[in-house]
Amino acid sequence: MLIAGSYQYPTMESVIYGKPAAEALREEAERLGAKRVYLIVSRTMNSKTDEIEKIRKGLGERHAETFDGVPQHTTREAVVLIAKRAKEAKADLVVAIGGGSVVDAAKIVLMCMEHEIFEQNGLDGFETTPERRFGQFRTPKVRMIAIPSTLSGGEYNSGALVTDTRRKLKQIFNHPMMMPRSIILDPAMTKNTPEKLWLGSGTRAMDHGIEAICSSRPNVLVDAVCQQGLRYLHDGLRRTRSNPDDEAARLNCQLGSWLSAFGLQARVPMGASHAIGHVLGGTCDVPHYFCTAVMMPSVLRYNRPATEAAQTAVAAALGAPGRDAGEAFAEFVAELGLPRTLAEVGVAEDRFELIGKNAMLSIFARANPQPIREPGDIVKILRFAA
Repeated sequence: MLIAGSYQYPTMESVIYGKPAAEALREEAERLGAKRVYLIVSRTMNSKTDEIEKIRKGLGERHAETFDGVPQHTTREAVVLIAKRAKEAKADLVVAIGGGSVVDAAKIVLMCMEHEIFEQNGLDGFETTPERRFGQFRTPKVRMIAIPSTLSGGEYNSGALVTDTRRKLKQIFNHPMMMPRSIILDPAMTKNTPEKLWLGSGTRAMDHGIEAICSSRPNVLVDAVCQQGLRYLHDGLRRTRSNPDDEAARLNCQLGSWLSAFGLQARVPMGASHAIGHVLGGTCDVPHYFCTAVMMPSVLRYNRPATEAAQTAVAAALGAPGRDAGEAFAEFVAELGLPRTLAEVGVAEDRFELIGKNAMLSIFARANPQPIREPGDIVKILRFAA
């Protein structure tokens, strides 16, 4: 039987590595002719390191304004406020410097600016649903650049996760041109990232690779690249835990995050780990970077009947050829000192029914390789992780 598939190249122009972020951003701003560069940055980086100031100095007169108040899980309240300020500052380029919440904020800010959405309710109707892959956004006139300080890898796709705090519901918003034009990788930007966030976001990056390899619609290029990404991350995370000052290992982790995200770039469908992880964050306030550590072994267990061959490849990439992929991943999580059960992150069984209902709203639950037909299927996976 012949294999069949397709690969869709993303709307990203470049990934830049090997030079300081301030230098690389200045060159990109000059290349793009940007005159009003709006920075959305991590508050910790802005207040406790000199990295953001180096970037402002590098931009010089091109720097328009800096915002450093993005909350965890990227709330609607925050993004409409940032959009209003960026619009008032006449921003012609947005730059996200920080973790996944900052990157997601920058993506949706582009759309809020384009549509002049400065109130929370203005985002209603644009969210992605199982019936609607892309909201009816116009192509934004202003684009963005990402300089990540963690490994979660959201900068490599065109979607943004935004939490409606009134309903405690995390929603996906998507448009191909929400993807950054450029991504700048600089290990120096990660040196002050807290260890648990660094290691946990690394497992989140591995989530992208594992779910792509095990996808219901796999891709030969994606499989090969994601397997190498998992190897980079497996090696790099262990090395940086042993020696946080190992810049080469940090860059390996960044490269691993990039390669593991090839499925996101090609729009290979993700599965239950993504669907459940988004709900654990938006509904149960679990830090996003702990969700994969807790859930992936259980998702692999549930999916094993449909993904046995793919899981063999995953186990090999995790340095455990011939082993059960879920068990190999659980052992790796334990080695990193991350939480391994829902109880450890404060999620009791009385929340499982609500998590199941909310996860069924996700496009990823419907795309899981082992069919998920009802909330009870989600609850079954959650019980594996209890």
